[in-house]
Amino acid sequence: MSVDAKLLSDVVTLARRAGDAILGVYGQQFEVTNKADQSPLTLADTKSHDIIVQGLQALTPQIPVLSEEASDIPYSERSRWQRYWLVDPLDGTKEFVSRNGEFTVNIALIDGHDAVLGVVHVPVTDTTYTGVQNLGATRQTGHEPAVSIHTTTPALTPLRIVGSRSHRDAVLDRYLPQLEPYQLVAVGSSIKFCLVAEGSADFYPRFGPTSEWDTAAAQAVVEAAGGRVIQTDGKRLRYNTKAEVLNPHFLVSGDPHRDWMNELSLRSS
Repeated sequence: MSVDAKLLSDVVTLARRAGDAILGVYGQQFEVTNKADQSPLTLADTKSHDIIVQGLQALTPQIPVLSEEASDIPYSERSRWQRYWLVDPLDGTKEFVSRNGEFTVNIALIDGHDAVLGVVHVPVTDTTYTGVQNLGATRQTGHEPAVSIHTTTPALTPLRIVGSRSHRDAVLDRYLPQLEPYQLVAVGSSIKFCLVAEGSADFYPRFGPTSEWDTAAAQAVVEAAGGRVIQTDGKRLRYNTKAEVLNPHFLVSGDPHRDWMNELSLRSS
């Protein structure tokens, strides 16, 4: 499926509108409730969801939408979708609640199980990352012109590794010594992918739980910038291939020629 510049521009506008609504809540006192899985939910999540879903339905009424805040669509229905929008209205709600600014709006277009368009908007810094398959990736801050971004190849020494701020896991700690020398920076939300995409980081290994809406938009940005997002079996991370929306563990790399699986001893003998 081809993606034209007008559609990308419209999706960026939607993401920015959602970001403005999020900031409107962020600047006030807000209530935090817990969803069934104990993850936090705020008014900002629901406001952003409403803006994006209504906007996408107006833009592309023929393309269904799956959002984290309306994810109870049975796989019997989803499995028939050739293409659909995959949305996380507020990725990094824990970061939002702790007010560290490291949260994003994620909008992806999935076509044939692959993320072919991604928009990641960082409301606090008014920075928007885009990635379109075969067209490249960009970063735009405020009203400045968008600039092309590319991953760093080859990866630098020491390696610049990003990890989750709120979900640090023991498995990552076990693998890190195999990557020395390295510098590790903890960051929230899909910003981690974007740092790899723009060349500010080299590697993001994820061995903790994530859902498909957490990764799709940012994967499109990384891949369009020249990087790779693979599962720990070496296959590309894909979408809507099974009933559950949890991702397998994955590796995000800026240097696509480096054998990260071998460096982490993930290859079976």
